[in-house]
Formats: sequence, structure tokens, C-alpha cells
Amino acid sequence: MSLTDELQKLEGLRQRGALSDVEFARAKERLLEAPAAPSAGIAAINKLRRSSTDRWLGGVCGGLARVTGLESWIWRLGFAVLGCYAGAGILVYLLLWIFVPSE
Repeated sequence: MSLTDELQKLEGLRQRGALSDVEFARAKERLLEAPAAPSAGIAAINKLRRSSTDRWLGGVCGGLARVTGLESWIWRLGFAVLGCYAGAGILVYLLLWIFVPSE
């Protein structure tokens, strides 16, 4: 449920008399102070780690396979194909190798 839906639900409860003004203010304050949950994409990026078991070079493709659910050979093939285009795949792989932490 989004924050807007929660606030509308609280307002409906207050209008029906189920919540007093003080209870409404407290509940609204708790909702507004609660940290927002990260989206699924951001959560997946935060889980990304280089694999220590499924690796040929740096474990980048194994880590991407674990997070995305694709096989690691698909990622390896993708980087190899991108490598044929002015070395873009090699550059991306090296950057991921440098910046993605190992598990």
C-alpha cells in the first residue's frame, strides 16, 4: 500500500469516528516518519555481489545470474557480443569487476 492510500484510509477512519483527532495525528506522524521501502530494482542492485563459485574471471556474470535469474552463460555471451562493439562489453565488465563487491 502506498503512503497516499494509507493516509486516505486513516482519514476515512477519522471521518467515521473510529479514530479521534489525537489518534489520527499520532498515526499520521508514524506513517510520515517511516522510511520508504526501496523498489524491487534497487533492492536487487543492493544484493548484487560478484560470485566466488560461478566465475571465469571476476565473478561478475555469476553474480548477475544470481540476481536476475538468467544463466551465467547468457551474461557471458552478452558481454562477449558487446565486446565486439568497440570494447563496450569489456569496459562494462571491468567497471563491474571494480565496483561490485565480492560475496
